[in-house]
Amino acid sequence: MGSIFYTVQAINGDYAQLVTDEGLPHSITMFLLPEGTTVGSRLKLEDFQWELVD
Repeated sequence: MGSIFYTVQAINGDYAQLVTDEGLPHSITMFLLPEGTTVGSRLKLEDFQWELVD
């Protein structure tokens, strides 16, 4: 599985609303995301590991 890049669109309580670069929506609990994730953050998912990217 290759890398998938997401942008955080909104944070609603314990959940983040993400969108892929291809425009596909995704919702995930904040607990699984890297510390420091905020609205507008860019994230990379690779091998089931989340990484905060610039």
